Amino acid sequence: MSEPVRILQVLGRLDRGGAETMIMNLYRRMDRDRIQFDFVIHTEDVCEYSEEVLSLGGRIYSMRPFRGAGVIGYRRQWRTFFAKHPEIAIVHGHMRSTASIYLAEAKRAGVRTIAHSHNTSSGKGIHAFVKNMLQRSIADHADRLLACSLGSGEWLYGPEKCVEPRFAVLPNGIDCTRFTFDPADRDATRKALSVSQEQIVILHIGRMEAQKNQAFLLRIAAHLMERDGKLPGGVPKYIFLLCGEGPLEMQLKEQAAKLELSDAVRFLGVRDDIPHLMDAADLMVFPSLFEGLPVTLVEAQASGLPVVMSDTITDEVVMTDLVTTAPMPGSVTDWLTAIDAVRKRLEESQGSPDSEGACNDRDAARQAYAGQIKAHGYDVADTAKWLTDFYLGL
Repeated sequence: MSEPVRILQVLGRLDRGGAETMIMNLYRRMDRDRIQFDFVIHTEDVCEYSEEVLSLGGRIYSMRPFRGAGVIGYRRQWRTFFAKHPEIAIVHGHMRSTASIYLAEAKRAGVRTIAHSHNTSSGKGIHAFVKNMLQRSIADHADRLLACSLGSGEWLYGPEKCVEPRFAVLPNGIDCTRFTFDPADRDATRKALSVSQEQIVILHIGRMEAQKNQAFLLRIAAHLMERDGKLPGGVPKYIFLLCGEGPLEMQLKEQAAKLELSDAVRFLGVRDDIPHLMDAADLMVFPSLFEGLPVTLVEAQASGLPVVMSDTITDEVVMTDLVTTAPMPGSVTDWLTAIDAVRKRLEESQGSPDSEGACNDRDAARQAYAGQIKAHGYDVADTAKWLTDFYLGL
């Protein structure tokens, strides 16, 4: 049997971020007799997906980050890498800040190149300015241009590049079966979290950094708690589950304590049971300042979980009637209004919580959303097949 085509995925780390999770979803579904992934990451740490990558037959290589190696040193690392690894057929670059360097070195070595856009902004400040300068020539060094959404592609490559034949949108595919709502799992997970059926669980998933805007979410939580208080028995009416880690984690925990939210806000860290948490939740709140097309919002809709998200996020992610937008920047009042509207709509559609028939109807309604996501082309089995053909064609 001939060797599989080896595709080099270039990332900063191999943790549970949006791009990394999307790649791993695809990797698990690839026919690894035909396509095999290897990874270059810019750390020597053992990351959350490292063990799984190795178990699937992938290889992991570490590069010194650009800021430590300097331009010449960083370029030399890549030149040496390609000289040592002629078996690499394609470089698939997800790390855009230095893509103009490593994609250029790949082309110099005769390797085919793919750039992939996952966002719509670099943020603010000097680091964002430097990133924007570095990424200006990415499209010139890529044989193919991919993006998680049209908006993400237009932001990174320019609108004129997104009408070229070499551009395509690759949906952030998920395992729709895994995220289909399970009422028994909802009850079990809420019990494990010590959450009563009367409490309202609001879920947020995201790396704790400025882009994800969790500080604003905590302000929303404080206003909800002040307005609606506690349930009989003194338990908080709302439970906020925040999943993720990042540079702002300690700052956010201090903010939650200062706002007296310790009994209502739970910092869960990085989790591998996201489908269970989505089953247990009543609402997802996603106040990001900017995004490409978040995998988490696709997963939430597949689970039948209502979402209130920033209006800065592309409407390409809106594939069901579960999504409500709120302004960003906006006021806490704007977001409370959106959350209240979602809750009212849910209460009206679900009927009496004591009615067995109403509960069954509610469960069936949530379960049906996974099929809607699949119909929009976001099932990973379909996207993995598309990407396999794309790689082999290239």
